[in-house]
This record gives sequence, C-alpha cells and structure tokens, in this order.
Amino acid sequence: MAWLQATIHADSAIAEQLADVLMDVGALSATIEDALAGTADEQPIFGEPGEPVDQLWSHSLINALFAEDADVDLMIAAAANQCRIAVPGYEVGRVEEQDWVRLTQSQFDPIRISDRLWITPTWHVSPDPAAINLQLDPGLAFGTGSHPTTRLCLQWLDSQIKGGESVLDYGCGSGILAIAAMKLGAGHTRGIDIDAQAVRASVDNAAQNGVAGDFGLPNSLQPGEYDVVVANILANPLRMLGELLASHVKTGGKIVLSGILAEQADEMSALYAQWFDMDPAVFDEGWTRLSGSKRA
Repeated sequence: MAWLQATIHADSAIAEQLADVLMDVGALSATIEDALAGTADEQPIFGEPGEPVDQLWSHSLINALFAEDADVDLMIAAAANQCRIAVPGYEVGRVEEQDWVRLTQSQFDPIRISDRLWITPTWHVSPDPAAINLQLDPGLAFGTGSHPTTRLCLQWLDSQIKGGESVLDYGCGSGILAIAAMKLGAGHTRGIDIDAQAVRASVDNAAQNGVAGDFGLPNSLQPGEYDVVVANILANPLRMLGELLASHVKTGGKIVLSGILAEQADEMSALYAQWFDMDPAVFDEGWTRLSGSKRA
C-alpha cells in the first residue's frame, strides 16, 4: 500500500484553515510545520504561561496525505476554493508503505551527556549499564536530550547536583531535566508546564525511570524557594518570568536558563543580573546556557 503526499505552501493567515478544509475534502491527515525549519530564519512559536498558542509560522508548509488513487489536484483546488484563496503552490510525491515504528526508532540512538549520564530510548540496550541512564522515548512533549538547549542544562545538572538539593524545573516538557536531577541525587523536585499533555508525559516518564517527581500546571505552583531553578524555555517567556523565577530561588541558590539564542545572551544575562550574580555564558550550536547565584 502507498499514499500520495502533497507539500503545500501557505502563510500563517490561512494555513490552519486550509489544513482543516483539506481534511474535509478527503485528506487522510494534514500537519503544519515551519517552512524555514533548520535554517537561520527558523521561527520558534510558543504560548506564554497560561495562554494558548495563537500564531503559526509566517511561512508554513502543510503536509497532506491522500489515498493512492485520490485526485490530489482536484482536492487541493476544492480546498482553496472553500478558503476563497488562489490555489497555492504545492508538490506531490509518493509515500511507500514502511515499518513506521522501526523507521522512527532507527532515528533515535542513545545520547551521551557525560561519562556517567546517558539518555537511552527504551528499545536500546544502554551503552554503559554502570552509568546513570535516563529512559526517555521521543513523544509529544518536547525534550529528549538531543537539542543543544536540553543538553546544556543536563550537563549543568550533571556537574552541579551534589545530592539532596530541591529543584524546580519550570517549563518541564517531557520532564527530562527534573528526572535527571532526581536520578543524579536531587531531593524534592517540582516540574511545571503550561501544557497538560506535557505534565502527563512527565509523570509517565518519571514512573518509567523509577523516580517520583511532582508535576503540575503553573497555577499549582505554591510560593516557596528552591536550591536550583532550571528553565529551558525561550527568551521571550524568560524575559516575562524573570521576577517569578527569581522569587523561587533561595538566597545563594542557583538559576539555570536555556532556550536562548547566542545573540540574546548578553541581554538576558543583564536582565537576570538584577537578582543573580551571573556566570559566563556557555554556548552550543548557536544556543546559550546562562546560570547564576541568587544574591541576598
């Protein structure tokens, strides 16, 4: 069995509507992605805490899957007509049947974070059974250890967690940083995310790794201070969250920030210097990790 896949160019004003209408006229699936993903012009999108995502990429691609015998040209024309737009540019290719599970799994190998810390998908045997192995499968929530921002935070935790520290992971995604902190010896650990799906994934991932983290939505976060606060988000929410995050760090405690582009490092370091003595920035593939100690 095979399918036809149309890759359709659309702008943010119409992409979501067009994807929905394509489903109505017979597409088997329709997903939207950044047309500039993987380039210097890639555009991160996100929702601020407590708010839904309300934007798409300026230049989007709709990947629509159709039955092998479908009249793709007619369906795209019909969808464009319903959306009252000209027929957009698109390319059509054939997708052969494959073992999608094996194909997906083959793209994810164990990731070495340090001599003692590995991220290992459940279908792999650990390369170093004596190391601390985080079992984490790629899923719907962000964070498998392969992205530089996650890697930078994991490396910090690996070098700085000595045992017993209280940790707050704000924007926990898959829970990988909170889980890593606990497996490295941290004490009470709390994970917060604006996405209920991420919270569920974090709970499941913690159970899979034999640790009992405390995960919830932002409105569940009570006043209190932690030895370590880590936030791997993006620069704009980190600008907005500075005072909140600082309020949850004990005097002498540490803050760890990532999701920051290299060119944003100086600005973000200066912002957080209101509350913290900032360490030199650390860079990886165009991304930045900032850290600092809370002043009295």
